[in-house]
Amino acid sequence: MNAAQAPTVLIVPGLRDHVDAHWQTLLGAHLKACGREVRTVPPMGRTDLDCAARVEAIEREAQSIDGPLVLVAHSGGCVMVAHWARQTRRAVHGALMATPPDFEEAMPEGYPTLEELRAGGWLPVPRERLPFPSIVAASRNDPLGAFDSIAQLAEGWGSRLVDLGEVGHLNPASGFGEWRRAEQFIDELVAS
Repeated sequence: MNAAQAPTVLIVPGLRDHVDAHWQTLLGAHLKACGREVRTVPPMGRTDLDCAARVEAIEREAQSIDGPLVLVAHSGGCVMVAHWARQTRRAVHGALMATPPDFEEAMPEGYPTLEELRAGGWLPVPRERLPFPSIVAASRNDPLGAFDSIAQLAEGWGSRLVDLGEVGHLNPASGFGEWRRAEQFIDELVAS
């Protein structure tokens, strides 16, 4: 598929600020260099946990894009997409949901508590089928979500589950910067 026909890729970061070495940042730069249209929902960090504001930011970006759309979400961004999918009317070609967290279990120190997530509107995590094709890429040793819990989430979302093996949380702290496999998953979603 040439760049003119390819869907716009909308990157949805998790609960972090902008990180130059993060695979989503590097993927966006790589796709742009290849002539693909890429947009990013602005990262909001961990201090403002208003889920509705994040869902509104996805909607704002998605509605500003003409033509087909593929979402690339990581971590908390996957949960944001699940909340957003319940209310949007925007057609989506597909979504890559990389290492979603299990927000319904206590997170490690330094991450939001269950009480903070509940107060921010994140809980309960939506578990109904997403209205578009999706791939959940899950890690066997993710400190933010046990593989079996994420597999259940993928099943609820109607997603194809991909076992990435032991990749931690698929972030710089787990030794990941560039993650070229993401582009393969995007191409798979585009082709479906």
